[in-house]
Amino acid sequence: MAREQGVPELDRDSALPLWAQLYQDLRDGLERGAFASSFPSELELADTYRVSRNTVREAMRRLRAEGLVVAGRGRRPRPATEVIEQPLGALYSLFASVEASGLEQRSEVRALRVGREPAVAQQLGRGPGTSLVYLERLRLAGGEPLALDRVWVPESIGSGLLNADFSHTSLYNELRQHCGIVMTSGREQIRAVVPTDAHRSALQMPNEVAALSIDRLGCSQGQAVEWRRTLLRGDRFCVVAEFSPAQGYRFDVGAAPSTEPLGSKFVSERDASL
Repeated sequence: MAREQGVPELDRDSALPLWAQLYQDLRDGLERGAFASSFPSELELADTYRVSRNTVREAMRRLRAEGLVVAGRGRRPRPATEVIEQPLGALYSLFASVEASGLEQRSEVRALRVGREPAVAQQLGRGPGTSLVYLERLRLAGGEPLALDRVWVPESIGSGLLNADFSHTSLYNELRQHCGIVMTSGREQIRAVVPTDAHRSALQMPNEVAALSIDRLGCSQGQAVEWRRTLLRGDRFCVVAEFSPAQGYRFDVGAAPSTEPLGSKFVSERDASL
């Protein structure tokens, strides 16, 4: 087990449950950087502390709930030091944000096709019969799920995307290379949501981990180009804001996001299917 020597004995006569003692010792170790090289598995923890796997799981559940440890299904736990930060008020690429953090961003393409989604076309200021290029990806950061990303672009300007390889690139890069479009502005709504079981499974999210849903309307020279809905793991992504006495801090509280159906795919995150 990669940590400091002298693992303390848990007090079995204490009124404090064993899981709580284990949780506190692991939390202290994380704060000291004792698990910098690797974090022990559940089996290793149970053996080292001489406790049951259920005791270990409860301690780990608390650590995950606090965002201190990331542990996906079938993956070894690790300290949650690799959180992707994104500043508010900036036109950004999730691909660039992930790579800037020192992690490799990869995508598993789930769909790339042309179809019609009247509700999405309306968001883009187009008629209900508008053909749209639809791209759905599972975004990975450092080999582990970060986000489910779904985006629509009018086929009349985005047909070149059908020839793109999205395994290791950004939508904006491909729009520029294949369609000659440079994104210049946009608007986002960010809200907390309760993911569906299917979303949790795809993102390998423990039940206690929250999620963020981001709706984005992206524009190029004042023309609506993309409508995007992204579901992100709350323990792997955050947004930050800066303020100063000179510029102050701006926080716009808008109307609640629309829950009108986006074609057959969306009613809300609770009702959505992959």
